[in-house]
Amino acid sequence: MKKGQDKERLIKIVKEKSLQKNVDRVLTSGRKSSYYIDAKMTTLDPEGSNLVAQLILEKIMPFQVQAIGGYTLGADPIVSAVAVLSFQEGQPIPAFIVRKESKKHGEMKMIEGPFKPGWRVAVVDDVVTTGGSTLKACRAVEQAGGKVEVAVTLVDRQEGGREILEKAGYTFISLLTRDDLLV
Repeated sequence: MKKGQDKERLIKIVKEKSLQKNVDRVLTSGRKSSYYIDAKMTTLDPEGSNLVAQLILEKIMPFQVQAIGGYTLGADPIVSAVAVLSFQEGQPIPAFIVRKESKKHGEMKMIEGPFKPGWRVAVVDDVVTTGGSTLKACRAVEQAGGKVEVAVTLVDRQEGGREILEKAGYTFISLLTRDDLLV
């Protein structure tokens, strides 16, 4: 598929598998919404996972990142798929996961997986509303000595997250927006 076709196919998959309209949901941000995006229904689907990985890999390549990671649980399937695809394409990018809280035993770290201080990284999330989870992941990376080159999400709900992340100094890219899904 061509780039534009990949995005259109991804929109279709997200609408079919992840988008729930006319619901009454409370989001991670605490906000109420009449629609919900269960992105894991797309990011854990074989075709959806492949498309998300392809599109994210395209977006992050110009940033020459050395790793990709994000806040558990939304980022987990995405970073794994991108790592696999990057290896298959001959430009391996390791994946890492940012914990919700540091381990209480062992190394007591916040970041799991291959991650080294000084690395330039992409931080990803499945859905951004206020940007809170993405911001926590970015801050954890910085506290561990990494440099966030770009923050990427599958869906931007267009509820202020982009603005918060950009105000904090991060380059932000979304594959899809609320407008792509609610038309």
